[in-house]
Amino acid sequence: MTSHQRISIAGLRSAGAAQDIMIAGASFTADASGALFLGAEGVLVVADLHLEKGSSYARRRVLLPPYDTAATLAHLARVIARYNPRCVIALGDSFHDRDAAARMGEEDRASLRALQTGRDWIWIAGNHDPAPPSSLQGRAQDEIRIGPITFRHEPRAGDAQGEIAGHLHPVARVVTTRGSLRRRCFATDGARCVMPAFGAYAGGLNLRDIAFAPLFPNRAPLAHVLGRDRVYAIAHAHCHSD
Repeated sequence: MTSHQRISIAGLRSAGAAQDIMIAGASFTADASGALFLGAEGVLVVADLHLEKGSSYARRRVLLPPYDTAATLAHLARVIARYNPRCVIALGDSFHDRDAAARMGEEDRASLRALQTGRDWIWIAGNHDPAPPSSLQGRAQDEIRIGPITFRHEPRAGDAQGEIAGHLHPVARVVTTRGSLRRRCFATDGARCVMPAFGAYAGGLNLRDIAFAPLFPNRAPLAHVLGRDRVYAIAHAHCHSD
């Protein structure tokens, strides 16, 4: 697709606030929040919360509003209220660095404890948080397998049937008749899925970046793009480089 081509708003296939997608034969709901819900197991999955990223930057004198943790947890609370999962899996980089949990304010800690109450909570190890804090509730694992699906932080190159991972923070850039949009997205070819970052301050890597090529060697991924309150299915050919 050349840079001057456009697609109409009508050409974007909307599935409302959520979209059902199949990954290795398992049915998931891709929510406009950036979470995945495995309804058959009552499992909600989020990736790359990057809690306390703002305070991490502040220590390096890069000043950002210090409200990212509260905003991310409030966002997560709305999703949990919508699906009432029995289990939440956080796919790594839940904390922006090893000291992030220690910097969390008591109000944010209380909010997190409230979300965890009455449900299983699994912290998957990430590159930012290889040892999720023992001071918080939940159990830490390197990865976890449920049926045909393996949940881990960093996607593995090549054939990884049934893998759901985060780490890369995929975003899609779409040029429409109303202008250019750059939005977080789920990237999946039906065999595996790379999830969008959930954290308020998490950045994004364009889906056409070379980092995604080893993950989808045989079939270009479909982008399930997060709109303000809808999910849009957009072919890879309609996604532009930055």
